[in-house]
Amino acid sequence: MKNENLIRKIAVQSLEIEAAAINGLKSSINEGFINSIDAVFNSSGRLIVTGVGKSAIIAQKIVSTLNSTGTPSLFMHAADAVHGDLGMIQSDDMVLLISKSGNTAEIKVLVPFLQNRGSQLIGMVSNLQSYLAQQADFVLHTPISQEADPNNLAPTASTTAQMALGDAFASALLALRGFTSADFAQFHPGGSLGKQLYLRIRDIYTQNEKPAVSPDATIRQTILEITGKRLGATAVVGAEGELLGLITDGDLRRMLEREEDTRRLCAADIMTPQPKSITSDALAVKGLEILRTNSITQLLVVDEGQYLGMIHLHDLIREGLI
Repeated sequence: MKNENLIRKIAVQSLEIEAAAINGLKSSINEGFINSIDAVFNSSGRLIVTGVGKSAIIAQKIVSTLNSTGTPSLFMHAADAVHGDLGMIQSDDMVLLISKSGNTAEIKVLVPFLQNRGSQLIGMVSNLQSYLAQQADFVLHTPISQEADPNNLAPTASTTAQMALGDAFASALLALRGFTSADFAQFHPGGSLGKQLYLRIRDIYTQNEKPAVSPDATIRQTILEITGKRLGATAVVGAEGELLGLITDGDLRRMLEREEDTRRLCAADIMTPQPKSITSDALAVKGLEILRTNSITQLLVVDEGQYLGMIHLHDLIREGLI
């Protein structure tokens, strides 16, 4: 490719500039940063996050992260704020304004209105001499010497720094709140991450049939049970419901390869004793781990030796864990 060297050069250069921008944020974890975290943590209101242009997009992402980690937040576009959206701000809310220059027209119009309402302001800016930096109660500094594009124009390194500092801000608040994996699951009930933290085996196996045969069941009875229950296997259980073994489709195929006459055989002759199992209150992600580790597709659900049912790999795929 004729432009291969140019493409590689610019791409690597962009990554290096953005990496340097993030690394340069370490000096921004200063007294102003700490005081702003303390103010938000002790606030009885929400954190309103605003900006214009690309900074507004970063503001939306920061709001999403804050909300999902325990800090109630709202996004307000700076341009819309002076056309009615200021009404969303309550008296005890704080406002985080994001602007690289800190001197945009929208910011200069918005700040006085917010100050008149008595809102505490946090400014995330690159220019410490800017209007926003001078007017804000707290300053989050995003020092940027250059953008990552060849013309040093497009918001690239600056937005990367804004997002990274926003993540640091949210992470610090998360730690102060003692936000746990269980809390995360409550805020993400529909996502795969949330399901890994709350979905249990008992939520899954009850949706399936419960294939089971006695140890003296004939091969025909065993085949019919596996076929009818559609899980590719059946448990072998004793008279009291205790688990004795497992028979899979693979066990049946291996039996046919090995035996000329299967009429004298019963389930106990071909079952796998002590098959892999899991308790009903275990997390579903633990079941997935057992299936993957042992390269199997079915897992028996057993509580105190009693066979309760079966889960299949397809169940976990359906639930979005894979």
